[in-house]
Amino acid sequence: MPSLFRFLMIVGIMAGIVYGGMYALVIFVKPEPREITVRIPVERLQRP
Repeated sequence: MPSLFRFLMIVGIMAGIVYGGMYALVIFVKPEPREITVRIPVERLQRP
């Protein structure tokens, strides 16, 4: 039974680290908006 508690403790700590990392990314990383231009070939616009 002690090995089960140790396993659950390790999984809980790892989940906390992952959750903390995702939270830090949300707080500290700000996306930079920019315009995107996509060129579409004329062949794709014409109907057969």
